[in-house]
Amino acid sequence: MHQVWGRQERRANLAHQVVCGRLGGLTGGTADMPNTPAYLTIAADLRAAILSGELPAGAKLPSESGLMRQYDVSRTVAKWAIAVLKGEGIVEGRAGSGVYVRDTTRLVRHARGRDVRSGDGPTSPFARDAAGAGQHGTWEHDSRHEQADERIAARLGIEPGAPVMRTSYRFLADGEPIQLSVSYEPLAVTQGTPVEWPEDGEIKGVVARMDAIGVRVDEVVERVSLRSATADEVEALNLPARTFVHTIERTYTASGTPVETADIVLPGGRYDLVYRLPID
Repeated sequence: MHQVWGRQERRANLAHQVVCGRLGGLTGGTADMPNTPAYLTIAADLRAAILSGELPAGAKLPSESGLMRQYDVSRTVAKWAIAVLKGEGIVEGRAGSGVYVRDTTRLVRHARGRDVRSGDGPTSPFARDAAGAGQHGTWEHDSRHEQADERIAARLGIEPGAPVMRTSYRFLADGEPIQLSVSYEPLAVTQGTPVEWPEDGEIKGVVARMDAIGVRVDEVVERVSLRSATADEVEALNLPARTFVHTIERTYTASGTPVETADIVLPGGRYDLVYRLPID
């Protein structure tokens, strides 16, 4: 079986912490890691081995019995540790065989500089994300006219009931669903223009499309959080049940006026979020 642990000292130290009740949450100890349940410590070790390549795609994880012996914990604790990784989407169970590292390529979403203006090359931010990971990016979409509810109206600075263009997306990398998004644009800005329907023209991406009608986007604000995936998101993204996703609430503005807002959903195990910010 593939060996996870590279250093005997670490194994002995972790086992000693468990035996002595020093892993908080297992026996109530409060030294070194007072608030870390044992199952999260085990999950962190396995995750580190996966991310470092020590456990490559397709490698089999230690069994529950193996983890029980390794850390001197109960089967329940070992089961919870593996469940954490399944929920993150980085491992998968195979009936009658065991648990294996998923063969997935993580896309990198560079928040700074991800948008380009018309004429500066391919304008779909997702297509560039996928290409950067050596994958082919495609997407499904559905656009329709709707009225803004109170939540969206507040984000766009318009009255509730005002007309908006609502576009829902499912993004795929090499045919694998990897991102969901629902965007809203005030029709007061785009109606009757060549970019009213976001996916009808050759120009893609909010910044480039707005440039095409003389609206210069100069700021984007993103609010990132983590939550459990909904049943619809689990189905749309082919995720394990009880998994977690990153959510991004994004709003583009032009001279202080919001011109688009979106709710983006990313599986944590398949996307890296990178923020590079200038220091004034």
